[in-house]
Amino acid sequence: MNEQKNSTESASRYLCFSLGNEKFAMPLLQVKEVIANTETTNIPQAAPYFKGIMNLRGQVISVIDLRVKLKVGKASTTPETTIVILDVNGLSLGVVVDSVNSVTSFENSMINEPPVHDSSTKTDYIFGVARQDKDLTLLIDLEKALNTDDLKTMKSQTMKAA
Repeated sequence: MNEQKNSTESASRYLCFSLGNEKFAMPLLQVKEVIANTETTNIPQAAPYFKGIMNLRGQVISVIDLRVKLKVGKASTTPETTIVILDVNGLSLGVVVDSVNSVTSFENSMINEPPVHDSSTKTDYIFGVARQDKDLTLLIDLEKALNTDDLKTMKSQTMKAA
């Protein structure tokens, strides 16, 4: 593993996952663990993308459905549906994804700037597009995708449930 680390110093590691038919990746440093999809406790009057809360080894974790939040695909559950536990701004939370595909290193030369498009659509959470063979993977910053209002809401929901 040390050999790989030395040869990929100009690369960053990402957790690659699918939402609908699209491929995404998030910085591996934000990922705490990947767990099987599990039941959550609903919170009344929560945002549609807020799936609920769950107990993870004694810690109450807020869970959001990233498919609903990013408006990518339908929120259906399959055997591959997974919850990725993240650390965002010191807050542990889970995000539901359709499947986790791999941990990959993308060389800086493989990453392009995100495409320019209609500015009325909020996509500032996409910080790059990685090219690998013919595949394109959207690199997302979950801190931006889950804006501060979302994080405050999740923190207060978790506090109420604890």
